[in-house]
Amino acid sequence: MSVSTISSKLALQLIPAVPVPFRGTILAADVQRAYAAWMARQPVAGVAVWAHTGRGLHLSTTERELVLSTWRQALPDKVLVAGVSSLEMAREAKRGGADALLVFPRPDDPVTYHEALGRELPVIAFYLYEAAGGVPYDNQTLHAILALPRVLGIKVATLDSVMTFQRIAGLMRVYPEKLLITGEDRFLGYSLTMGARAALIGMGAALTDLQTALLRAFRMGDFGRFVRLSGICDHFAEATFVPPMEGYIRRMLWALAADRVIPDDACDDPWGPPLDPAEREAVILAVRDARAARA
Repeated sequence: MSVSTISSKLALQLIPAVPVPFRGTILAADVQRAYAAWMARQPVAGVAVWAHTGRGLHLSTTERELVLSTWRQALPDKVLVAGVSSLEMAREAKRGGADALLVFPRPDDPVTYHEALGRELPVIAFYLYEAAGGVPYDNQTLHAILALPRVLGIKVATLDSVMTFQRIAGLMRVYPEKLLITGEDRFLGYSLTMGARAALIGMGAALTDLQTALLRAFRMGDFGRFVRLSGICDHFAEATFVPPMEGYIRRMLWALAADRVIPDDACDDPWGPPLDPAEREAVILAVRDARAARA
């Protein structure tokens, strides 16, 4: 797909950053297939694999190939974004059928880095909060990256810095043809009102229909419904995107299990921090509350 085609497919749509279900340290391939089949029935523009939520920098080459092929088969007509941190990963993603690259940030020569990856597939730049391995690109660097013709936009995931999101949203007004993509799970609705034109978020991996409904309400100008759904999504985020922040990946798997999308025994994250079992009860309650509020 061309840059313009991908941009039009993603505009004001949800792209869940999907986790990988594990049993212990073994990738649960059967659950992965079932989860991808479930997601294929959701009104999403596509999914992002190998992203931070999908542990792309930790998976083995074999595991990445399995994940990518599973999602490509399940979503043949939707946009498949692959998180990458090197030219080798970019070529691996291209061979596996990815449509675009979500580029993990790096501090050294980021413009040349994005330009090289863009020769393989269209690129989404990634402003990620530092605790998750992000780089605080300044405005000069962002302008240079966004000026590259194969960069279709930027995903902004600050976690909690509204001021940083506002700064980048203002900068993006110079590039009306580029997508400002929110990665802000903790202020999803507000990020849309600030100019985000798509959502690529880990929270979208579960309760996906609620978040697609939120974007639909925003698209249609149904702001009463938009505000109500924003409140529901914010409440869900308050139970899942909390310290220790790296635990959010396991919490999203717990949410999928609570929603009966995946089994209870396939919710492990080998690289995540240990979590108190009481947290799982909080996630289960948040899923039930969201479903009740939607009903």
